[in-house]
Amino acid sequence: MADAKDPKKAKGGKPAGRPAKKEGGKAPQAFDDGSEESKFQPRLRDTYRDRVVPALMKEFGYKNVMQVPKLERIVLNVGMSEAIQNVKLLESAATELGTITGQKAVVTRAKKAIAGFKLRQGMPIGTKVTLRNRRMYEFFDRLVSLALPRIRDFRGVSPKAFDGRGNYTLGLKEQLIFPEIQYDEVASIHGMDITIVTTARTNDEGKALLTQLGMPFRT
Repeated sequence: MADAKDPKKAKGGKPAGRPAKKEGGKAPQAFDDGSEESKFQPRLRDTYRDRVVPALMKEFGYKNVMQVPKLERIVLNVGMSEAIQNVKLLESAATELGTITGQKAVVTRAKKAIAGFKLRQGMPIGTKVTLRNRRMYEFFDRLVSLALPRIRDFRGVSPKAFDGRGNYTLGLKEQLIFPEIQYDEVASIHGMDITIVTTARTNDEGKALLTQLGMPFRT
């Protein structure tokens, strides 16, 4: 006869501490935690899946969809030599990068000292943002749809800025091409480098991927 005071036993002979199953025997559904990925999918990601993947598989003869190159990350980098004399300019640039990308920028520091430039090791000299997943697709969409067409006398970007492994770096002369930046609030006009890292193995594959996603290369 089981001891009625046995703490390991509960009503109905079931071990205490084990939650009873809910009616219907269904497991509770995962709830929306408000994360970026649970809200919505960027339209460019849908375009990649529905149009770009089939087009690249046909062009390069891929046998498996996993062979198709895709965007991995986008890095925006601003280097400011003026920050050596005026740190507030660097703070302004970091704020602008955050406004453009929707993600907080990090400060980059000098790895070694250069006496000729009055540069000490560890001194802040720039700012950067690394975008992945949803924000990466959203930024690329805004870059090719809104920002690049705002460049004066724009005739396309150079197709020669690949690194040999399918990654592309684009240099911009001023941040004012992004509609999020208000001219009256700009502390200084500066350029930036935008590096688009892909999983492509060759420049031809990388260029085909970016072209299908809307990058306007010069012919």
